[in-house]
Amino acid sequence: MNTPLFTPDEQKKFDAEIAELLSHYPADRKSAAMLPALRALQAIKGWCPPEGLALVAERLGTTRERAYEVASFYVMYHLKKPGKYTVDVCTNLSCSLWGAEKMLAYLEQKLGLKAGEANERFFLRETECLASCGTAPCLQINEDHHESLTRAKLDALIDKLP
Repeated sequence: MNTPLFTPDEQKKFDAEIAELLSHYPADRKSAAMLPALRALQAIKGWCPPEGLALVAERLGTTRERAYEVASFYVMYHLKKPGKYTVDVCTNLSCSLWGAEKMLAYLEQKLGLKAGEANERFFLRETECLASCGTAPCLQINEDHHESLTRAKLDALIDKLP
């Protein structure tokens, strides 16, 4: 027996969010709500499971292939269940010049993961510019931005996570 995608409360929340989103788009342009609809799905489930992509596609009057296409293009959508904490480490030029590669290597060692890997607690990945060039190096943990990092600050950030 298949497990339903949503709990009853999640289904209500998803339905309400999709209805709100669609109220901002013409009926013949529902697919334009793809990005916020995928974000709503991910906010509820923690990732974008295949059956969720199919549901988003159905509600927006498009194909599941189109939903997958969009979700797989943007790194902010998780097509696999990530760990509890997604750690995005910027390694672009400014961060690189301030030691981002060493910071990433340190995190790989500390978390026991290579960039791009996940366990139940962490999903560690190298990411493109996080727009913090003046306060490099930086990273995000579940989209919370942290700047001017040192190894001590990094340890404090990771160690205080519940």
